[in-house]
Amino acid sequence: MKIALLGYGKMGKVIEQIAVERGHEIVLIKSSSNTFEGLKDADVAIDFSIPTTAVSHITECFNTNIPVICGTTGWLEHYNEMEALCQQKNGSFIYASNFSLGVNVFFELNNHLAKIMNNLKQYQVSMEEIHHTQKLDAPSGTAITLANGIIENSSYNKWTLENPKENELHIEAKRIENVPGTHSVFYDSNVDQIEIKHTAHSREGFALGAVVAAEWLVGKKGVFTMKDVLQLN
Repeated sequence: MKIALLGYGKMGKVIEQIAVERGHEIVLIKSSSNTFEGLKDADVAIDFSIPTTAVSHITECFNTNIPVICGTTGWLEHYNEMEALCQQKNGSFIYASNFSLGVNVFFELNNHLAKIMNNLKQYQVSMEEIHHTQKLDAPSGTAITLANGIIENSSYNKWTLENPKENELHIEAKRIENVPGTHSVFYDSNVDQIEIKHTAHSREGFALGAVVAAEWLVGKKGVFTMKDVLQLN
């Protein structure tokens, strides 16, 4: 498989390493200083760039008929626009706030727990996410996915980084040096606490999931999620 890497930060470098180890070829490394030359030779593109460039990268892929995997967060106000463009161009697209295989299992666990706890009104829900100091957006895309899973399965109607009002889910976002990503969901009552937690030990898990998703997407048309890749639907 020939891969175009859109974005060549720490994640891009780890994806390159894992992709090559799995027998794939990198045909384009797109940074801020070069063009899309070579994109048309790719079987798939993997975007781990920055919020301000993700939309232009995804658009270029759809216009060039290249399937695209996107793990960049912080641009989701344009998601519906990109989904519509993908369908218009008969393209192929997977966005995930987190490509880690373990995190995607954690998403399912979070949704199921929220359904169970919805009938136990004595418990208050809160969340904490911790990332490295270079992360540009807060809360993380992963935390937003977790929060939305709780909101869809409970009486909470929005998340907030501020002091929560009634029916608001509080997310505490911390930035600490050299933390790849830790996400915790807490259910607190007067008598006990239930906690579920995912701790990433390195970036390799995110990178492997992105490459696995790329392998799965090639040859397919449409907008998919990691639920499709992992057969969690």
